[in-house]
Amino acid sequence: MSAIANLVAYDGASTPVIHTLLPVSVTRDKGKITADWRENASSVPLIAQVSCTTTLQRLNSGVWKATARVSVPVMESVSGQNAAGYTAAPKIAYVETVEITGFFHERSDTAGRRLARQLAVNILNGVATSVTPVTTGPLPELFDTLVSAT
Repeated sequence: MSAIANLVAYDGASTPVIHTLLPVSVTRDKGKITADWRENASSVPLIAQVSCTTTLQRLNSGVWKATARVSVPVMESVSGQNAAGYTAAPKIAYVETVEITGFFHERSDTAGRRLARQLAVNILNGVATSVTPVTTGPLPELFDTLVSAT
């Protein structure tokens, strides 16, 4: 099984910024494996850090369900202080979330799952050229080989 490790990715900003998400936990509950990562930016409150969660579970039908969720909290902007000089602490205004879920039959194979994942990724990314699929890392392993980070 794959050991949980840092996730590193660039964002979609006009000047891309690299984000490193650190492993937080791996839990097992009734056949469902959940792995959590969170960014650790020193200037952002813990509750407002970018996070990623993956889950892997086998449904009663025998179908495997693999899910990856990325959440990006957006902080309210604090505009100043009141008459008494108090400035409110910033809070989360909302959370942008993207979740990708794959359902894979128990008779499926790695090549078929990788093909489906790569098609989805290429469509999401607007890729209309030939690219070599990434085959290593927690998310390709989750969707392609049905192996969760541990």
